[in-house]
Amino acid sequence: MTNAASSGWLLDQEARALLVRLTQVRPLALSETMVPAAALPAQAAVQIERFLHEGRVVLKAQVRDYLRWLEGPGRAAGPQEQQYRFVLLRLRFNQILSQFDTFSAVQTQRSDSRTGPWLAGLDVLASDALSVTPWVLDPPELVCYLARGPGAAIRRAKTRMPGGDPSPVAVIRIPRERMVGHGIASSLVHEVGHQAAALLGLVESLREEVARHRPVGGGGQRVWADLYSWISEIVADLYSVATLGISSTLGLLAVVSLPRYFVFRPSDGDPHPTPYLRVLLSCAIGDELYPHPQWADMADTWRGMYPVDGLPQSRQAELRAVEEQVGPFTRLLVEHRSDALHGHSLRESFPLAERRPERLLATFDGWAGDLGAMARQPPSLVFAATGQGRVAGRITPAQESRLLSTLLEAWALRSRLDTDQRSARPRTRPLRRVA
Repeated sequence: MTNAASSGWLLDQEARALLVRLTQVRPLALSETMVPAAALPAQAAVQIERFLHEGRVVLKAQVRDYLRWLEGPGRAAGPQEQQYRFVLLRLRFNQILSQFDTFSAVQTQRSDSRTGPWLAGLDVLASDALSVTPWVLDPPELVCYLARGPGAAIRRAKTRMPGGDPSPVAVIRIPRERMVGHGIASSLVHEVGHQAAALLGLVESLREEVARHRPVGGGGQRVWADLYSWISEIVADLYSVATLGISSTLGLLAVVSLPRYFVFRPSDGDPHPTPYLRVLLSCAIGDELYPHPQWADMADTWRGMYPVDGLPQSRQAELRAVEEQVGPFTRLLVEHRSDALHGHSLRESFPLAERRPERLLATFDGWAGDLGAMARQPPSLVFAATGQGRVAGRITPAQESRLLSTLLEAWALRSRLDTDQRSARPRTRPLRRVA
């Protein structure tokens, strides 16, 4: 047997084994069991299954094409060429598995009868948060899953997955340690803010505006250069504060409450602002959108928890320089207008009237713990009002956790029932003309 024939036989067997393994990758709909209320949003499940199925179909066709090539023109090719073509197929196979594993992780956690409905409830919260501003006209499906670690993350819809294929849905990773309290909404809505900013082109339009208005020369120019580099995270924080009020800042404070070294460490290319400054920016955004003494109180509390005394004088000066620009920068931020916002400002793009601190507190008090009434409200409003109630001492962390856990399950169940009702509606048929 020549080298080419030997390699051809070996690679033929490997390619056929690849086909066998590919057929063993079962659809997600056949892979997991869960209570109905924990299921993925119906449209998201369809889009994910279709995406994964199309990837498998294309790869199977490519493997069969390779086998035909080996039996034909590939016989005359050298072992190196035969191996090269097979390696490309195997890489694609591993990419298909990576895509499957991503969505499998989203679905597997829903098999837990306790965690599953919470995740489905968070799907509802994410969808509601994305619809808070009227300018997101064609929102993608959003699905959530839990992971270890303090930070949340998002794989936005249409961004590239392993292999370069665009994700059919947005996948939001939620810190497990935040389940269940107001902080979970802060993390989730921040990530939703990234998706909204991408759909509205806010990072690009804001950077253009910041570039036009930043000072020329001196320390101010360096400060605004930093603010420019942090825009993607700042706009997501703005989206969260505009949606959740002080619940957002409370949740952020919990995430970035770290040892002093990390709180004051310069970003050095990280798109996240220095944690010390990020909390102050969040408070400043809140005060611009919803003027109230609570924001100054929160900022002062944060400064008291992390006094700058003891830092090198040069670092203290850098932080003071940024703090001096926070006010002008924040005002520019909330007054930003773009074509995607239909000429409206960011300030005008959120339901500010119902999210003012005094209004949220009155709303929370008005519900008087009536779970039925709260379950009928938009989830983002409930989380905002509950966080405001916690700041005012109306609810303890233990009570809050029990309340929000119950409501997440209620929203998950209601979403499922709504889906079933839509599916059960009789389809109308065109009338036949009788001769």
